[in-house]
Amino acid sequence: MVEPALNVGVVDIGTNSMRLLITSGETEVGRWVEVTGLGRGVDRTGLLSEDATKETLEVFARFGQLMDRHEVKRRKAIATSASRDAANREGFFDRSALALGVRPTLITGAEEARYAFAGAAGNISDARVVVSDIGGGSTEFVTREWSVSIDIGSVRLTDRILVDRPATTLQLESAANHVKDLFAATSVPSAATAVGIAGTWTSLAAISSDLPGYEFGLVHGVVMDVADLDRLVGTLAGMTVAETASIPSLDPKRAPVILSGAVIAREVLPHLGMDAIKISERDTLDGVAAELLAV
Repeated sequence: MVEPALNVGVVDIGTNSMRLLITSGETEVGRWVEVTGLGRGVDRTGLLSEDATKETLEVFARFGQLMDRHEVKRRKAIATSASRDAANREGFFDRSALALGVRPTLITGAEEARYAFAGAAGNISDARVVVSDIGGGSTEFVTREWSVSIDIGSVRLTDRILVDRPATTLQLESAANHVKDLFAATSVPSAATAVGIAGTWTSLAAISSDLPGYEFGLVHGVVMDVADLDRLVGTLAGMTVAETASIPSLDPKRAPVILSGAVIAREVLPHLGMDAIKISERDTLDGVAAELLAV
């Protein structure tokens, strides 16, 4: 008798989005993404707000039901930047455990980067790869042997500087300079290929490709250059949040922070000394899933 495939479930608790992957390794059951803005205001208050926490826990209840339905016995939930900075995270973790069937594990920026690289570059033969992961609270750069996590992401930059839509020229210049200054503190090892992962990069690729909607797999392998990112920043900066939310390929809940994501993305390529970046839809979730499947 052939044993049924073992499904594992991975939940990524980000600053802006909550994500679930259920897979057996050979067969991917599905991926789910819900934007809850969990980390809104954490940079200022040091606390997860009750409203964002409640919305996130409602998403987790659905994630838990999905894992139950697909008989997921081996589960892991990782918590990243917003949770690292929140003084009330332990209470949030307790409540999350009830919904997910597993208590979240707080991971460091270095661990996050390692998982990101394993997921994105696992099937890339070129050893000289640098992965860029722009989250809501932090941005990671990682190679096979090195990584750094920088405390700036789309939610943080929005909270700190890009509060208006449309954004003013002064705000855009200030935001770009802020990102440049933070990036300048770290030199990234030379690489031959740049890979962009996670929601900011995939959303920007979908917008740049003028897709009528977004589905997993549609932007995997898309290449973006500095001109593409310049164009996106210019377009998004001139739009209101409501106008941004009406972009067909963008999750409307990402509308308040996608301009900040684009500003960060635009600074990634010159920091890496590269002209273009390839988008991968395989990322941190895949890296954690591979670890669970290897146990």
